[in-house]
Amino acid sequence: MGDVLITYKIMPTGVDVDLDQIKKDVEEKLAGIAKINDFSVEDIAFGLKALIVRVIVKDEGGISDKIESLLQDIDNVQGVVVNEVTLI
Repeated sequence: MGDVLITYKIMPTGVDVDLDQIKKDVEEKLAGIAKINDFSVEDIAFGLKALIVRVIVKDEGGISDKIESLLQDIDNVQGVVVNEVTLI
């Protein structure tokens, strides 16, 4: 089995949410589960921004759902969407 690069879009609950805090929470939640490749910020609309996180994990069944569930549990996160899954 190889590794997989998964891209998640994390939507905050509002425009006043500190994306740096969400970033720190993501790092804590995924420690030991996934290697974070990078973060970026995507403008959505009306000042709302989404945090984009790319993680590298082993290619095993159900891992993307497990990570999505962990990210959903972070404070001030409204939703999490898998944007892309790529075998590397």
